[in-house]
Amino acid sequence: MEHRASIPVDLPPQNPTTSYWQDPPSPLSAHRTTPFLPSTASIVIVGSGITGASLAYDILKQPNPPSVLMLEARTACSGATGRNGGHTKGASYRAFVDNIRTLGEDEAARIARLEYNCMKSVHVFAREHKIECDSWEGDTVDIIYDDRQWKEAKTAVSEIRRLLGPEDPAAQYTFWNQEETENIFLTKGAIGAVSYEAGSLSAYKFVMGMLELSLEKGLNLQTETPVLRIGKREDGRSEWIVQTSRGEIEAGKVILATNGYTARLYPKFQGIIVPLRGHMTVQRPGSGLPRTGLSGTYSFIYDNGYEYMIPRPQGSKFAGDIAIGGGLAKAASEGIYEYGTVDDTTTDPVILDYLRNSTVKYFGSNWGNDDPEGRIRKAWTGIMGYSADGFPIVGQVPDEDGLYIAASFQGLGMVLCFYSAKALVQMMSKIDEKELDWFPMAFRITKERMSHTFMTKLQMIAPKDLECRGQP
Repeated sequence: MEHRASIPVDLPPQNPTTSYWQDPPSPLSAHRTTPFLPSTASIVIVGSGITGASLAYDILKQPNPPSVLMLEARTACSGATGRNGGHTKGASYRAFVDNIRTLGEDEAARIARLEYNCMKSVHVFAREHKIECDSWEGDTVDIIYDDRQWKEAKTAVSEIRRLLGPEDPAAQYTFWNQEETENIFLTKGAIGAVSYEAGSLSAYKFVMGMLELSLEKGLNLQTETPVLRIGKREDGRSEWIVQTSRGEIEAGKVILATNGYTARLYPKFQGIIVPLRGHMTVQRPGSGLPRTGLSGTYSFIYDNGYEYMIPRPQGSKFAGDIAIGGGLAKAASEGIYEYGTVDDTTTDPVILDYLRNSTVKYFGSNWGNDDPEGRIRKAWTGIMGYSADGFPIVGQVPDEDGLYIAASFQGLGMVLCFYSAKALVQMMSKIDEKELDWFPMAFRITKERMSHTFMTKLQMIAPKDLECRGQP
């Protein structure tokens, strides 16, 4: 793993695989607010995924906001956010006991509440701002096939209820036995299941909606403008110089919302934030599944891995289609070769073949016959960002005045990025630390965390999303 973490990170490659969500592309896909690149900006945001879009919106909604320039190497939202499974799912219980052991009870509770509240807030934001993104809220279920995982789930839910309180919305879980799991969720061979609140949406459409709101507030978005390097002025002035393929920009502050690509622009993050390529498919439903579609989202948890599955809700394009991703543990050497790569122009045939057959494996005879047009509607890859300790990295980069970061979301972006952006904007505003008490200390960048590099493969424990600690 040390070798994989040391592979130099490159820029996002051209001609990536096209995700289900990006077909057709948004009218904002190749947007450039001005034909020429501005030479100066108060704040430059690098990256146009959910983190960058949330940052821009939160900065520009302030009274008398500074000028904000957003730079994107490819088309808007062409990175992980536009390539995930659309799962807004925290699965906080999966890491809860581990968080208690390493961080303490208060911090573990703080993380669980943030994941839940962030998930809810994304859907509230979409609803209040009338962003058409196929937003759906309901229950998810984790189908568990491994006895150890089942026992650990029971322990974790008991602990989360003890610390958060049994009435806390983030502590609401229901367990289902083997028979109930087979009859209700149509899956055979499982030990049992656990269900809880989650949601789904088109993250691509959500981000495009946010970007449109920010453009109305004065955002300058420049797509297909890769940042080649960043650095301080040589004359000792405080401004940052952002060098791009189209020219140079002088900025008062720079924010890296670059997730798995971060080390390309700030090499001190090499081995600190490591890219990981994830695979997604969208499959046409089998004839045996309910005609109205499955009632909620799923994860399938086994001894050393998981898959995650999101049925497309009624009223959406291709309603009933099934987005399913994961499969890393089924690749050779448990997919270690997927770490360190930023190549989302291709797919791995072993992982893709496994995902293609996984729906029939999990639903068995309940799947029925394949659609006459074929099982796979779309398959693609996307690049996530992982830290050695399994937590996001948010805040001002140590000893670098004016350089900020919000990245490394462990495949959990849809329940972390929206609130991490809010926290970073508050940090940049120098507010009283007490007003940031809700934001976990474990997520904040420190010199100590900058010394933690990958030595072994992360244990992928939490069943969540491609964009969204080791998750779907």
